[in-house]
Amino acid sequence: MLLSTVVPMTLIASVSSMALKADGGTGASTYKTGLRDWLSRERIAPKVVIVSMFSPEAEIWYENMPDTTLGDVRANNITVPGLSPLYPHVHCNARGEVCQLTVGESEINAAVSMTALALSGLFDLSKTYFLLAGIAGINPKLGTLGSVALSRFSVQVALQYEIDAREMPANFSTGYFPYGTYAPNEYPSTIYGTEVMEVNENLRDAAATLAQRAKLADSAGAADYREKYRQDGGVYAAATSGPSVIKCDTATADVYYSGTLLSEAFENTTELWTNQSTITYCASAQEDSATLQALMRAAAWGFVDFSRTILMRTGSDFDRAPPSISEFQHLRLMDQNGFDIAIQNIYLAGIEIVKGIVAGWNSTYHDGIKPTNYIGDILGTLGGEPDFGPGSWFGGAGFSPESSMEVGLQKRKVFTGGIGRRAGGWK
Repeated sequence: MLLSTVVPMTLIASVSSMALKADGGTGASTYKTGLRDWLSRERIAPKVVIVSMFSPEAEIWYENMPDTTLGDVRANNITVPGLSPLYPHVHCNARGEVCQLTVGESEINAAVSMTALALSGLFDLSKTYFLLAGIAGINPKLGTLGSVALSRFSVQVALQYEIDAREMPANFSTGYFPYGTYAPNEYPSTIYGTEVMEVNENLRDAAATLAQRAKLADSAGAADYREKYRQDGGVYAAATSGPSVIKCDTATADVYYSGTLLSEAFENTTELWTNQSTITYCASAQEDSATLQALMRAAAWGFVDFSRTILMRTGSDFDRAPPSISEFQHLRLMDQNGFDIAIQNIYLAGIEIVKGIVAGWNSTYHDGIKPTNYIGDILGTLGGEPDFGPGSWFGGAGFSPESSMEVGLQKRKVFTGGIGRRAGGWK
């Protein structure tokens, strides 16, 4: 059965009305009561939502899920205002246990689409697990073509000053350096709030265990391209192995970058900004920090549970060339033969995670896997003290919908002393 539904305008109006009441003197408690009533409506309550970025990542689920006990994920198709005009539907299986949407490529598409889903009112997402499942560039120091990377951190690595590398100071290793600083190895002193996102490490580990059940796809062509990395003297040993499930972190940037200089610069950015002592960056993508930020903001208002977010990427191409090939040849002329196996491994690893959550719902996943690490953004929006950055902007308590204080304005006064948005000041 195909069901097509559109969000009723009356629901949108009711949400707007609650927001007006909250701002108009009735008080935040009125808003919260209305929000609880709204959230209690009978709606689709998926156990898992699969988040794809573009068509090939979605089609692999459409092609293969009908052969599983979960059934066709397109049995129900729900139109949601605000999703990408290229992908305007959320698809769900017949029982509504598993849904899938395609948010579109790049940070803006991902943020807008995920926000539209979270605020649509058509779904009860309060106990939903979100599986962000896409392809990525892969760091040959930590992974290879076809690798399945499950991350704890996503870092918005290009949120920095940039000087063309041909014009950078002689003592700089890269043209990128953080806002408010004077060199690449300094922590940003001007914070936007989206620099680093951290998800539930215990859930990441559980998802990795489920993903390891999969027999991952590989190809002779991918194996041939991996061999080109043997010439490096051992630094790229991981690149020469077959695909496996690995735990490492993701870099988010709209720019599809490639090359040793940029990739190593963003290795260092990830290590510095996440307060780690070793290289953990292994996957480059265009959407993850944006998707996570949208989910976290929805969690701050009780629409979703951010601790139920899983970030998975599969290696479709290396983020830098092997020693014998130029960066341009590597990026635009050579066929690395990683795309097809990366797409296949999204499904092969991902379906094990989805099936594991659904099968273990009553015993484990309904109540959730509690995080023991900090989760959220660099600001401390969801509460607790970030284990990276300058500390919580909310005193460890997190953002409260009942607060009338504009924290950003307060912080800006502290950082700038009123001197405005210029080098050495707000920026």
